[in-house]
Amino acid sequence: MDLAEKLFFAAFLILSVAIDGMQADTMVTGTVFCDQCKDGQRSLFDYPVNGAKVILSCADSNGQITMSREETTNWFGSYTMRFNGAPDLSGCSAHVSGSGEGSTTGCGEGAGPSQNPKLMFRMFDMEMYTVDSLLAQPAQPMQYCSTSSNPVPAPDTPPNSPPHFKLPPVPPLPSLPPLPSLPPLPPVIFAEASACPSEKWTLPEYKCYWRGVNRDTKVAVAFGMVAARRYGTDITLWHGLQGRGDPYRTLLREGITALLNSYNSFQFSYHPLGVVQHMNLALMGTTRSVLHTALRFKRANSGAGNVTCKFTTCK
Repeated sequence: MDLAEKLFFAAFLILSVAIDGMQADTMVTGTVFCDQCKDGQRSLFDYPVNGAKVILSCADSNGQITMSREETTNWFGSYTMRFNGAPDLSGCSAHVSGSGEGSTTGCGEGAGPSQNPKLMFRMFDMEMYTVDSLLAQPAQPMQYCSTSSNPVPAPDTPPNSPPHFKLPPVPPLPSLPPLPSLPPLPPVIFAEASACPSEKWTLPEYKCYWRGVNRDTKVAVAFGMVAARRYGTDITLWHGLQGRGDPYRTLLREGITALLNSYNSFQFSYHPLGVVQHMNLALMGTTRSVLHTALRFKRANSGAGNVTCKFTTCK
């Protein structure tokens, strides 16, 4: 996350706190990713982890723990910790301690290095800290991860070793019968850019591409309290895709489509968290900002004239 995104996210959180009427004076935010290659770095295959437990610990000059706070990540892998007053967090560090009961990712067997919170700004007796991405790790790295970063050294040839004898060639083996075809695998996340309009997401032959959320997920769960106040707590993502007729319904339809596209393509115009941020900021603004955001989402969902939809029919 670059500086512009951090400042944008910080502004969104401050506005959310003001609307919700919370009295937190200090906030600490961050995101947890699954380090599928177990290399301690963010890579193309890493994804946000929901249900991961994050502990922020603060120690004094003698190494004694003076304060500790635990929080669990949400659907988008992000977490927020709130503190009363303005505590000194310069001696604190955050780390992943495991996965909670609600986690279904299977990525809580290990954890990457801890990170220190960084003060982004201080304004109106409020402080905002961010933590660089934390990493949770599976029990074993994924098979498609490269092993070139940890090459196995070739064994040294001992001195005065006996001479090697050349064996005669092995006769060719008889050909084997063809193997039976394997069952179809679920679609993988597109490494290349892909953008699919809302109409495609409503077709039954593409239902296998719904990932991260499903058709019955509530809009309030996917987009948070600001969206719940506008659209209610009962409407699902599937019903939101049918929205037509006014800017707010159009925003919901295109926002849901952008969220689904962001989960299916690493190079989509928006990150899942970015979709939620833009959606909520638009809902907190004027009708004009709602319409502008909806049109930006629609342009991204249509590929902006140079990106196509990579869907193939689900098996």
